[in-house]
Amino acid sequence: MPFLETILAEEGRFPYLEWHQQRLERTLKRHGIFSQYDLASRLEAPETGRWRCRVQYDEQMFTYELLPYPPRIITSLQPVTDETITYRDKTTERERLNQLYDLRGEADDVLIVQEGLITDTTIANVACLIGEQWLTPKRPLLEGTARARLIAEGKLICADITLDAARGAERVAVMNALSGFVEVSGGILPPIN
Repeated sequence: MPFLETILAEEGRFPYLEWHQQRLERTLKRHGIFSQYDLASRLEAPETGRWRCRVQYDEQMFTYELLPYPPRIITSLQPVTDETITYRDKTTERERLNQLYDLRGEADDVLIVQEGLITDTTIANVACLIGEQWLTPKRPLLEGTARARLIAEGKLICADITLDAARGAERVAVMNALSGFVEVSGGILPPIN
């Protein structure tokens, strides 16, 4: 199955392209693929507006398409436990993530919990403001590019975060390459029994 990068194109440029290039290279190396793809030389951003640049690649193929970007607003998260899901590499295979998303009830997305610790939503990494510090899960399902950038900038600290700690956080936020860092105004809902 192809690997995937979803990159923000904004006003004729890709503002965080280096973070996607780093993840692409890590993914290829982890899978023993020696193909090299330089995103900066292969991609062209539209001169105006915000776009979602969807890159698919594997050992022999590299394609991309530009799609309009209507932001997906997340105001509340429904916790769901799944001890088996893995999503270490961003790929086009999202069947299990889609199944979990269908369990969101009245919430806008789910907050996936493994071994009592929060991980991610189906489309974003998570952060919790606890004790005046924004914390992000030490073991996310996917190491997102926005998360990596904010860690490198010293704005996030990696930590194990229980569901109870996340529920008691002063604020909760989601982040991904397209939306950036956005607080979840409705917070984390009680678990569905």
